[in-house]
Amino acid sequence: MVARQAVRDVRTAPPPPPADPPADPAVAALRRVVDDFAASTHAIGELMLEVAPAYLSDTEAADVLALLCDQIGQPLEHGLAARRYAMSGDRRALHGTVL
Repeated sequence: MVARQAVRDVRTAPPPPPADPPADPAVAALRRVVDDFAASTHAIGELMLEVAPAYLSDTEAADVLALLCDQIGQPLEHGLAARRYAMSGDRRALHGTVL
């Protein structure tokens, strides 16, 4: 249980702030929007993991998640990407689908 919570804490920790914040206020605002979007996508990914646990492959999870994604108006590929992001904490899981 303690190890499970530690892994959850590490995976859900926000990314570290950039070394030098952008001087351009528009870039700073955009970065905040992307960070907020990634946080909400992580929450969706956690929901996907409750329905299709991490031990399922993407193919097996797709069978389980298709109905849920349809009900929440999310494309299946986005749901699967959010699930991968919740498992890994790596935003690269979202590239090409969500981000």
